[in-house]
Amino acid sequence: MHIQDNHWSSASAIASSGPVGMTAGNGRAGGGRSTPLRVDAQRNLEHVLRAAREVFGELGYGAPMEDVARRARVGVGTVYRRFPSKDVLVRRIAEEETSRLTDQARAALGQEDEPWSALSRFLRTSVASGAGRLLPPQVLRVGVADDPSGLDEARVPQQRAQPGAGELRLVPEGTSSDPADDAGAAALLDVVGQLVERARAAGELRADVSVSDVLLVIATAAPSLPDAAQQAAASARLLEILLEGLRSRPV
Repeated sequence: MHIQDNHWSSASAIASSGPVGMTAGNGRAGGGRSTPLRVDAQRNLEHVLRAAREVFGELGYGAPMEDVARRARVGVGTVYRRFPSKDVLVRRIAEEETSRLTDQARAALGQEDEPWSALSRFLRTSVASGAGRLLPPQVLRVGVADDPSGLDEARVPQQRAQPGAGELRLVPEGTSSDPADDAGAAALLDVVGQLVERARAAGELRADVSVSDVLLVIATAAPSLPDAAQQAAASARLLEILLEGLRSRPV
């Protein structure tokens, strides 16, 4: 799993905007006037965002900006013109992927009548999109649970499970300096919590599985393989094994 919080600092004042006074992606100046990007500038921005998703997804958020620029085939100065610090780029990617996961979870919840089908659909869609590998650090962290009561309070309401060593912990609200980050994470946790509760109530999900366990599944990736077909097969096989681990079994 590639979830790191390196270089994740309080860049909230410019988190959802590109360069200062300009919103990345739509070219809207701080005063509200629309100033469309030139074709080449828009193309470079798209290349940078695509490269950032790939690099951070593979190496984690600790990967340097130079790697992003190299993957995008632009100079590192071009990256910094659009995103004045690495924090701003990281936050942009994390916000977009959190929103994408939330949309995927809502789609599964609204379009699947069977609880297990809804949960498994969300997991399959999320793993296929790779968004889970780009979850922001304020959503979850891996650590040893040494305070059962404190750990329990950090969970989404009603997600109660017996804590254990190496358990995935949800970070309590207020960890991020940006309220928008907390709101995005809370929306994701809420809808995934509904998927989990439905599957558990139907007796199809293990009683000890929590929202954090589900997020761990979508953040887990198979090792990178040189052949695309082998990579897809390995990812699919890993997901099948993880799904089987989540399902309840008759006593």
